[in-house]
Amino acid sequence: MIAIIDYDAGNIKSVEKALHYLGEETVVTRDPQELLSADKVILPGVGSFGQAMENLNKYGLVPVIHEIVENGTPFLGICLGLQLLFESSEETPGVPGLGILKGKIVKIPPCEGLKIPHMGWNSLHLQNNGRLFRDIPEQSYVYFVHSYYLQAEEPEIVKAVADYSTCIHASVEKGNVFACQYHPEKSSSIGLKMLENFAKIGKEDA
Repeated sequence: MIAIIDYDAGNIKSVEKALHYLGEETVVTRDPQELLSADKVILPGVGSFGQAMENLNKYGLVPVIHEIVENGTPFLGICLGLQLLFESSEETPGVPGLGILKGKIVKIPPCEGLKIPHMGWNSLHLQNNGRLFRDIPEQSYVYFVHSYYLQAEEPEIVKAVADYSTCIHASVEKGNVFACQYHPEKSSSIGLKMLENFAKIGKEDA
């Protein structure tokens, strides 16, 4: 069972639909017991960092997410879900993130000829043998929608980068924690393959 965290922040239906297409059993919930008993957990998200953290706190989900991660359950953050796993964001100064991974979220720098938000397809450069990328070709295209990007503190956790005005840390993995800035559920067959790879990861692999 894959649990999708419901905290009023976005793209839950498309994630659920993609997992159903892959034949995965899912539950959309904010119930702590359901989340803690799930085989895997996904934190999706679109919107602002500050509002999302406010919602996670309002629903009492911050300690639950920490417990899920500490229990070794495979955990995937998508888009805003990736950003929330880190310590802070320039989007909402003074609001701490979950702090599960080390790094900060910063504004994509302006660049002539490039629009912000970064919206659309972009290729990935793969590195450091990411488990989400098993059987995924180098320079595969995925779908992004964001104005802020990750600067991870630990280079070894960065498994894919994208070039858009700057070097964007597009996907990270550390232990049982996985995250991607792009939307795998909107990234055609390549994104579905990444979700399938995540679905196949067991606690013993994480």
